Amino acid sequence: MKIRDFLKENKLSIGDNMLLLLEKLGIDDKELIKKLESELGESAKMSKSKGNVVDPEEAIEKYGADTVRLYILFAAPPEQDFEWTEEGIQGAYRFLNRLWNFVTEREKELRETKYTEDQLRAAQGRSRELRRLVHQTIQDYQTDMEKRFQLNTAIAKLMKLLNELGSFEVRSDEDRKVLKEAVEVLLLLLSPMAPHICEELWHRIGKETLIVRESLPKVDKEALRVEELEIPVQINGKLRARVRIPYGADEETVKGIVLQDEKVKGYLNGKEVKKFIYVKNKLVNIVVG
Repeated sequence: MKIRDFLKENKLSIGDNMLLLLEKLGIDDKELIKKLESELGESAKMSKSKGNVVDPEEAIEKYGADTVRLYILFAAPPEQDFEWTEEGIQGAYRFLNRLWNFVTEREKELRETKYTEDQLRAAQGRSRELRRLVHQTIQDYQTDMEKRFQLNTAIAKLMKLLNELGSFEVRSDEDRKVLKEAVEVLLLLLSPMAPHICEELWHRIGKETLIVRESLPKVDKEALRVEELEIPVQINGKLRARVRIPYGADEETVKGIVLQDEKVKGYLNGKEVKKFIYVKNKLVNIVVG
């Protein structure tokens, strides 16, 4: 029987035995342990008897209660065990630091920005696309938290939203209003998992209420409505262009838009279109001879 199979069958790990052996020999070589674990078996499971438990007070002292809570909820679904790793908790710590820096760098601008629901609904272009993502995030979050009980995937969507906000360039007053709503939504959705940082940032953007007493944001169905989208155009199976079309457009409308696109015309270059295949709202494939 291979060593790996023996360890697995007897529910042992390299760490169970190797840590004790190296300790007795006075060897503290973490790289050696990692190498043995990767080649022969899994890492040691956390246990009091093995002396490898993580002291919650030490973790909170080092990273803060919000980071520890967020990491535990994000690491795995609630019904599954997970292995505590330093890399994992550092990832949660970096996310909260990015959130802090993002909001505090725009603190004055966010505090001074006011908006109405009608102004938000009138947003166009990039602002409208961001607002659609914000309200899609609210909808997905509600599903993950209330129906699927998957806190880790809900947190993943908030991380994605922060990434999108980080790449969103504010060019107009409309952009600022949509960004302000997006930040408010992000803080409200994250606050059950990271209440301390969200409460502080909530006040920094000009809120006078306690975030803990606020209701979760509601989905604006109008924001989810798609009016236009971008689809890929393939010519003989190869991606050649991307065009924007009205959502739900019929084949004739799409054909007219695609064949007038400069990139598409360049690739066709007078060739005969034998087939025009349109998968609604998904893609176009043109077969030429």
